[in-house]
Amino acid sequence: MRISKTLHYISSLAFCALFLLACKEDIDTSDRFTLRNETIASYLSKHQQFSEYCKLLNQVRISKKSKSTVMQLLSARGHYTVFAPTNEAIRSYLDSLAHRGVISEASWDAFATTRQADSIRQTIVYNSIIDPGGFDSNGNGILYYTGSFPSAENEELASPVLSDRKLTIRRGQMGPDSIWVNKTAPMSMRNRDIPAINGVIHQMDGVVALGNDALTDLLRSFLDEKRGSFQVAAKLVLACGLNDTLGKIRDERYEELYETGRLIDLSTHPTEGSIGYLPEHRKYGFTLFAETDDFWRQAIGKDPTDISIEDVKQYLIGQGVYPNATTDNKYSDPKNIVYQFITYHLLPCRIPVDKLVVHYNEQGYNPKTNTLGVPMYELYTSMGERRLLKIYESRESGGVYLNRFPNLDSGRKGTYGELSCDPDKTGIFVDRDKASLEAVNAIIYPINQLLWYSEETRDNLHRQRLRWDVSSMFPEFMNNDIRGQTITTARNMTVGIPSDNEYKYFQDMDILEGTKFYYLLGREKGWPNYLGDEFNVIGRYEIILRLPPVPRKGTYELRIGTSVGVPYRSIAQVYWGSNKNALPAIGIPLDFRMNGLYVMTDGGNTPSPVGWEEDTKDDDQNAEVDKKMRNNGFMKGLKIYCAGSPLTPMSGRDLYYEIRRIMLTETMDPDVVYYLKLKNVIDSDKKQLFLDYIELCPKEVYNNPMTPEDIW
Repeated sequence: MRISKTLHYISSLAFCALFLLACKEDIDTSDRFTLRNETIASYLSKHQQFSEYCKLLNQVRISKKSKSTVMQLLSARGHYTVFAPTNEAIRSYLDSLAHRGVISEASWDAFATTRQADSIRQTIVYNSIIDPGGFDSNGNGILYYTGSFPSAENEELASPVLSDRKLTIRRGQMGPDSIWVNKTAPMSMRNRDIPAINGVIHQMDGVVALGNDALTDLLRSFLDEKRGSFQVAAKLVLACGLNDTLGKIRDERYEELYETGRLIDLSTHPTEGSIGYLPEHRKYGFTLFAETDDFWRQAIGKDPTDISIEDVKQYLIGQGVYPNATTDNKYSDPKNIVYQFITYHLLPCRIPVDKLVVHYNEQGYNPKTNTLGVPMYELYTSMGERRLLKIYESRESGGVYLNRFPNLDSGRKGTYGELSCDPDKTGIFVDRDKASLEAVNAIIYPINQLLWYSEETRDNLHRQRLRWDVSSMFPEFMNNDIRGQTITTARNMTVGIPSDNEYKYFQDMDILEGTKFYYLLGREKGWPNYLGDEFNVIGRYEIILRLPPVPRKGTYELRIGTSVGVPYRSIAQVYWGSNKNALPAIGIPLDFRMNGLYVMTDGGNTPSPVGWEEDTKDDDQNAEVDKKMRNNGFMKGLKIYCAGSPLTPMSGRDLYYEIRRIMLTETMDPDVVYYLKLKNVIDSDKKQLFLDYIELCPKEVYNNPMTPEDIW
């Protein structure tokens, strides 16, 4: 459970009341209840239609460790958003439990045990209240009026409810002004946005129901109940022996260590002045891109309930999918065609609708209006055999696509927008509006074309520069709501990760003893970072990163984006190879104190040999500067993003301290796992390693005599 932090509020009671009144949505209030000078608890208690809900609030405790009830919580100062179900909504919910056979009749007395009844009471209450325990950038408590709800279907509210789950919003199912929460609970058309001294109330005509099934259980229910749009996908996943993996929800060992205080927050970051707050959880998550049953019905010519694994296998063979795979019935064998097919549809992180492609400060993007700018993409490593899946979005594409490879206006004076897209490179549309969010640990996105890691996809990936925001390489950042956070509290902006000798948090990163690992979110600070975040590693650090796979065997440059505008950086030895326990050193240590113009040290700045010069109107001259920098092992920063907050006029390429470091050039094989180790060689425990993004660039791109690599 998410522990309430209500004792830490700093706004006065009068200020909260005025703020709430000023922020409420401007809707018709002629026929609804209003509240000006009461707490949420006192308001609910005075209105008969909430009497059943009030009973639950008085019965359910804030946490196992507290004797205080949730009703007492709603009587205190705070900033609560309450989705309050009416008596009729609760009775309807009990009716649904009786219909499903959970209880014999729609009564609290019908539960088999007191424990079961208490669990349902807690579920109703915990799923109905958001207590962010934080403030926005202006110091105002975070509340959710309907006017601030996301406009996109299935997009989640940024703050979780007390059960540590997030609510999604759907509009227009019963008229243009109708709002449904998690598809199951309609909000009152009249009694919404009711301001209270300590929050806002929305009357709900249904109970907010959040499923507790893991992905494995949800897929089984699709088959047992013959329901949903993903019955064939469920058969494929379950046949491949992924049940245990996809049944994981969270690491209980981490929960125990965190709750008992055996894992403690990192000390205050020396320059940010904030504690490195450890994540409250270590959750597992999954994303499944699934061909719909309608696709399989048309492809195979049978009703989905009658389609067998053998039918799908023969169809895949006929389509030439994974021709080197085995075709027997050992579906759990990683070499099997069915296993290779379905695991490419699975990612080891739960990616919400609004984060399939993370947007922040790319050129032209306006977060206030959610207006898209230049095209953006994410690269994820699939489950099973490690393969790249590209998730792409642009204002020209009209949505999110998998493995889309358009023609971009990527010249030095171009816009980087889509010029066109060849018919065989348009990719596969992801229908976010119809995503299934029923599983507690996963989201299923429907697709209506056959998805597989074809030779054409691999070739297309090999023809482009591959770029990762560093946090996107590690599923734990997405699964635990760290990456892409929009609530800029201290806890979200300075996240600490324990070293491995205390607890190994990342599967794909080793954090050795003596390393202080901070993830810093620069939103609201105007940092000139790609997507506004960074890794900031301090101390006598030593970290090892497992790199993503390459699409084809060939020569690649490995580059790291870094920012050197302060004298806090370090010198690091680089190690690279395929044997994590015996990585060879690559060259001499790299001086990360060096930017385009200076070497920045505690004793002052000295000229650097990088060769950076500001761009001029002469493109030939600019290209010569780029060539000179490459010869020195450097590149300018990226033109694709604003060097600061969204819509900042300068790009990363325009700043001398935003540079790319070419760390190594090596032959890489898609069937080999490679590791990168960075180790501090300065005798200091205060210097920093800064990592912003990583690029793997094929020789066919950076050394192409016909089409030079673009500056974006």
